[in-house]
Parts: sequence; C-alpha cells; structure tokens
Amino acid sequence: MYRNYIFDFYGTLADIRTDEEMPYLWQKMSEIYSALGASYQPEELKSAFRLLERRETERIGTPEAEPDLTRVFALLYQEKRVACDEARARMTAVTFRALSRKFLRTYEGVEELLQELRRRGKGVYLLSNAQTDFTRPEIEMLGLTGYFDGIFISSEQGCRKPSPFFFERLMKRYALRPSESIMIGNDERADIAGARHVGMDALYIHTEISPEEYGRVEATYRVMDGDFRRIRHLVLK
Repeated sequence: MYRNYIFDFYGTLADIRTDEEMPYLWQKMSEIYSALGASYQPEELKSAFRLLERRETERIGTPEAEPDLTRVFALLYQEKRVACDEARARMTAVTFRALSRKFLRTYEGVEELLQELRRRGKGVYLLSNAQTDFTRPEIEMLGLTGYFDGIFISSEQGCRKPSPFFFERLMKRYALRPSESIMIGNDERADIAGARHVGMDALYIHTEISPEEYGRVEATYRVMDGDFRRIRHLVLK
C-alpha cells in the first residue's frame, strides 16, 4: 500500500518510563560530577541543568527547537572549570538516562511488523523527538537498529516534530515522496499533524504514554486500544 513507513519511537514502538525528578537521580549524578572534579550538590546540579537546557533551547532560536542535552552535560563540567571531552559528555548522558529509566520494552507485534516490512522491501524509517545519547543506545538495547533504513533524532537536527523542517529533512535525505509514505505515531500534534502538514498519510495509535488530549487531529487511520498488532492489517493490505 505504501512504499515507506516512518515510525515514532517512544509510545509507538517502545514503552518506556523515566523519572527525571527523583532525588536519587540527582544525588547520584552529583556524586559522579563531584568525583570527576565538578563539585555539585544535588539541587544545585538539577537547577544548573535546567537553566543550561533553557539557554541551549534559546540559543537555537527556532520554532520547535530541540537542544542536544549531551552538550548540556558537558557545559555542567565547564561551569566548574573542569575539562570535558566528547567521550566524557556522552558517558555522562548515558549514565543519566540509565539512572532515570525505570523500564524499557517493545510493544507486542513490533518486531513482527518490522520484519514483514523488510521482507516486502519497504522503506522503514524512524523519526523521533528524542536525545541521541539516550535513544540510539535504547534502540540498540531493544535490537531494533538493523530494521531501519534511516534514523532521524530531533537533537541531531536541532528541531522536533511537528516542525515540517524535521519531516522534510528526512524525506530529502532519503528521496521519499509524501504520497508514498505513512507516519505512524502516538502523539496527534507531533506525529499526525506534522505528517499532514507535509502531505503524508498518518496512523495514530493511542497508548498509555500518549498525550491526554486527542481526537482533535484527523488521522488516516486510528488504533485506539493501543494494540500495535492491529497496525499490520490497516497499512499492509
């Protein structure tokens, strides 16, 4: 039916729960920073992180801006006059994510659909509002990396869905035609409205981590019970 299938990640292919507010996270991160020479108290570190995150967003200065949090982790060292190379910044980001993550799993039917798409020679792409050093390791952890012809993550592009620029960069990079493609995601504003703005069909799947407001954006297809296995029958006729 379609030549190209573009998926959101969190809430669509993968179920995840994180908590970036828990005191344990900031206590452990402050211990890590302090052990490496950048002394922070937990609340001081949390406040500095949020401040630098806002500054990075403002620095990009575009609608739907998406900062790279790995740069924020590096800046936190620099605020304490401690050198930080790329490897240290990335490891700090990965550690932060591991400490804040409660669980991560794929939804039932995800691998079966991806396998079927590959078997049929379809183009399979990921377009995710996410952080590179959080998300690429998690895609790998779930064993999904090899299914994709292309992975676009918002922190790498500096913008996020529903920005048409994010969609257009993916389509230009891989020479995709909107009329031959479908976006599949669990967020009406980001995934469905974003796809429709660039002339692409879209399937909305409602899951436990979908935004509470829904039903305001027209989707080509809807799966309201969160059963990912139903997608196959709708888009692979």
